[in-house]
Amino acid sequence: MHFFRVVLSIFVLLPNWVIADISAQVTDFRLKNGMEVVVIEDHRAPVVVHMVWYKAGSGEEDPGVSGVAHFLEHLLFKQTKTMDAGEFSRVVAENGGSDNAFTSYDYTGYFQRIAADRLPLMMKMEADRMVNLYLGPDDILTERDVIIEERNQRVENSPGALFGEQRRAALFLNHPYGRPVIGWRHEMESLTLKDALAYYRQFYAPNNAILVVGGDVTPEAVFELAKQIYGVIPANPDLLPRERPQEPPHISARRMTYSDERVAQSYVTRTYLAPERNPSDQSVPAALTLLAEILGGGQTSVLTQKLQFEAQTAVYTTAFYGGTALDDASFGFVIVPYDGVSLEEAEAALDQAIVEFLKEGVDPDKLNRLKKQFRASEIYARDSVQGLANAYGAALTSGLSLDDIHEWPNILQAVTQDDIMAAAKLVLKEQTSVTGWLMKPKEASE
Repeated sequence: MHFFRVVLSIFVLLPNWVIADISAQVTDFRLKNGMEVVVIEDHRAPVVVHMVWYKAGSGEEDPGVSGVAHFLEHLLFKQTKTMDAGEFSRVVAENGGSDNAFTSYDYTGYFQRIAADRLPLMMKMEADRMVNLYLGPDDILTERDVIIEERNQRVENSPGALFGEQRRAALFLNHPYGRPVIGWRHEMESLTLKDALAYYRQFYAPNNAILVVGGDVTPEAVFELAKQIYGVIPANPDLLPRERPQEPPHISARRMTYSDERVAQSYVTRTYLAPERNPSDQSVPAALTLLAEILGGGQTSVLTQKLQFEAQTAVYTTAFYGGTALDDASFGFVIVPYDGVSLEEAEAALDQAIVEFLKEGVDPDKLNRLKKQFRASEIYARDSVQGLANAYGAALTSGLSLDDIHEWPNILQAVTQDDIMAAAKLVLKEQTSVTGWLMKPKEASE
């Protein structure tokens, strides 16, 4: 039920490019109160995944209360007007299921995996905590201590996590993506019952939620249950459009260093703002998805070949791009140098590799092989109903439609070498970059 389990899930969730052409198995409709319902049929096992996604995450927080979205996620496992604290998860476990929750920048989600015949019970309990949360001062104090200790364990005790927070804050100058999802510690320490309830009453409403049900169900049965259970909850008439502060033009390269005695391995990062996937506008993100794989996606990638095998400058290289976001995404690199290779030398090697790539272009054979690998992954994606439900929920709460999701694999396949090079030149600009060095204190003084 905690934010940092979501951080792990970022790596284990199926990437959105693996969504196969399964539109025939996916049905959706909208309740009269505005709640969207998506059903993914899979009758291979008598199991169902029930998920409620709210179109609100840390990106919706007001200034000064960072972490309140994640804080509220914890509090939803407390008491409601009909259930005792902890009863929700206990009932799920007693019925042979498992449950959890997660908070990100663009959404908060709650899910259960359980036998299909227990779906009505899951819906009733989830609908209950959508409207009947019952909190007192003791709940706030206890759970606030829990999230602060979570930050201690996962952030304060991790040089890499502290470095990542600072790096993200340097990348996003004005947007709430520059704040950590878990919150800045000094603001977490002062979160109140009023803060939590204000967020709850504003965003936890059916017209701000998406129900995703995957597994051994029929659309007709899910729709009928949803109408009976969720459909009676009133919409929030005061729900505002999702409008956030946006980034100004980035006209100056930024650099940062972070030194810590606890650093086990020094490394270099480079990040850039990048376009996110938007409704009916996914061609550049598709090119960036392929670009990340070409530059740093494995043993045959450009950085691996040039920095690890040829120059032997780095022991590890990667490129990353997270295009599923409501607002600007990021594209970046990580370079871990060999022993005896300085961070300055590693950064210079990265710069040289990028310059050479921009001159040489994309190897057409590698691009064709990569597209075939993506197609194969689309087939394997069907084996994980929960993975599909996660991918659909993340995409829909980030502003995409079902048509956008289903068209994504075809858009990827249509990307050309020229498209990739154009996307690279659009994003990989020095003046928009943030370069970071994570190091030991002795390296900083050398």
